[in-house]
Amino acid sequence: MPKAWLVALAAVLALLAGEAPASTFAKQDLAIPMDDGVSIAATLYVPEGAPPSGGWPALVFLHGLSGSRQQMNLLVESAGFVGPDYVVLTFDARGHGESGGLVGIDGPREVADTTAIHAWLAARPDVADSRIGAWGISYGGGAVLNSLVAGVPWGAVVTAETWTDLGEALMPQGLVKSGLVAGLTGSTPESRRDPSLAAVQAAALAGDVASVRPWALERSSLSRLGSISTPVFLAQGRRDFLFGIEQGSRAFQRLRGPRALYVGLHGHTPSTFPAADTAYLMGEMRAWFDTFLRGAPRTRPNAAVAVAAETFGGQVRWRTSLPRTTPTTVAFPGVSTFAQRGRAVRRSQRLRQALEIFGSPTVRVPVAASGGWSRLVAVLTARTRRGEEILVSAGGVPIRNGSRSVTIRLLNQATFVPAGSRLTLTLGSSSTAQSSSNLLYLDLPMPARARVRVGTAVLSLPGLRMPVTRPSGTR
Repeated sequence: MPKAWLVALAAVLALLAGEAPASTFAKQDLAIPMDDGVSIAATLYVPEGAPPSGGWPALVFLHGLSGSRQQMNLLVESAGFVGPDYVVLTFDARGHGESGGLVGIDGPREVADTTAIHAWLAARPDVADSRIGAWGISYGGGAVLNSLVAGVPWGAVVTAETWTDLGEALMPQGLVKSGLVAGLTGSTPESRRDPSLAAVQAAALAGDVASVRPWALERSSLSRLGSISTPVFLAQGRRDFLFGIEQGSRAFQRLRGPRALYVGLHGHTPSTFPAADTAYLMGEMRAWFDTFLRGAPRTRPNAAVAVAAETFGGQVRWRTSLPRTTPTTVAFPGVSTFAQRGRAVRRSQRLRQALEIFGSPTVRVPVAASGGWSRLVAVLTARTRRGEEILVSAGGVPIRNGSRSVTIRLLNQATFVPAGSRLTLTLGSSSTAQSSSNLLYLDLPMPARARVRVGTAVLSLPGLRMPVTRPSGTR
């Protein structure tokens, strides 16, 4: 992951070339001690010259899981955050880079670290202690929001592709995204992980949701965001299978202060960072800080939402509320019985009209399970007239022996499906039933005698009433 990040940030440099300010600054690497004796490695940027009365506003940048401050240094230097306007601090999170300690996945110890970093910066005489902002991506975004609800007095906050409800993100409907959890765990060397994480991962993969929920809740900000009046800018990916749109949209609805939600092309797989709209997004983020930390004129209402088109062309329409959707229902008739390595594959007629899915599709299907069958996973794909296959979404639920109707809520995404496309619904014990490369839900062991029968499936697709992606020029 670190190497991929460096490649991505090199692309950011290319996207933003020439936009960094010409002003000079002093750059210093340093170590900040925590109250448990762990040393946190940091880089400090200070504008040259005398500070203004009351001190400069400041920004703190927090990197993603298995990342480092070096990546954030590339970002802040290329995107023009360093220069005459802000003191900027980047740091290696505990257990990352040159910092000591062990990774606890944004738990209480990391919140204490972030609190100490803010206090250290606020104590500097050249910093305005009431005008310190925080920017965090993925793991770093979780840390920013968790510290915010813990009482760190950030003056403004910006997050990208992160979570507000870690339990919902990792275990929607009680079935863990086992492939993603295994990938996240493997991205950090075992020697740098808190030993308690091994038990959490084992419980998650074993389906022991009751043991994992308290751990996830302790690392989630959503339930406490209703009391927050700090200006918060949330950026989520249209197609992010780790942290879906709901991680931002639910937070947007609860926050009480100035807030913005941008749904764009960046994100975890199958999206990327950077993306075609990264330069635009970084400009919006900089403007957010300028407004609430430097007093620049406001250009957005108190609540603002934007959804970028898949064919981003540089223009985005901002609204005051989440976009409205209309459901489209598609039936997939049939009856199929299969064992763990089997699957049911159902295909639709061609879509008469283009559809821009926004939200969580649902699949309702009758099932009869026996022999210890424990889960059902649904994967939705679309094949365009041009032959391109689009992985639309996926989801799963735990089930037990017996007959019942289940509703599978697929991941919350925004995906444009052109007119004339055929939808394919694959039902199985894992996402690999659709493709061996689809590792969202792994095919974990079940008894050899396990069987499941599935009947007619009914798919409900939430589509934007006012699509933002133009059908012409797409796929």
